[in-house]
Amino acid sequence: MKQYRDHYFKRAKAENYPARSVYKLQELDAKFSLLKPGRKVLDLGAAPGSWTLYAAKRIGPSGRVLALDIQATVQEFSENVQFLVHDAFEDSPELLAVMEPLLPFDLVMSDMAPRTTGIKFTDQARSLELCERARDVALKRLRLGGDFVAKIFEGPDAKAFQESLKPYFEHVRGFKPKSSRAESKETFLLGLGYLGLGFRPDVE
Repeated sequence: MKQYRDHYFKRAKAENYPARSVYKLQELDAKFSLLKPGRKVLDLGAAPGSWTLYAAKRIGPSGRVLALDIQATVQEFSENVQFLVHDAFEDSPELLAVMEPLLPFDLVMSDMAPRTTGIKFTDQARSLELCERARDVALKRLRLGGDFVAKIFEGPDAKAFQESLKPYFEHVRGFKPKSSRAESKETFLLGLGYLGLGFRPDVE
């Protein structure tokens, strides 16, 4: 297992990414075509910057990435990236001023994870809360037809969160990247093809 982990760690270092998490986004992109030239991307919980770097490369100079995190990063980014040290869930005048010229986004993505306690139930609950808040940001900031992806810790609430996306997206999918550590309880949930806040399916 150590050899498996080292493979992605060494590869990330060789390819100048600050973390191995880049390969999870790479797999998600390959399967679901999330990143295309010219797209506008909102990256929630972006530090240390691997997802931001990969997204910026994929969308090219005509695209834009707004990356938000409460922690700073020493990573240098290309001109199509703006990294802001800011709470992604706080609509301050500063954030809104930066965000407004980019609205609406084509993709909202979140690789956020809570500080783990080692208590399974607590960690799952905190992960769910981050996902719900990221979802709420996406519902406000996405264009019609846009996409959303978030990391969540597997647990009894993950299915309910997946169901919560269905009224707002044409397709809802789950995906476990091969580059995730085998012992990791993380998985990714995606909402593809945003239908808008006003959309509701016909239900009995």
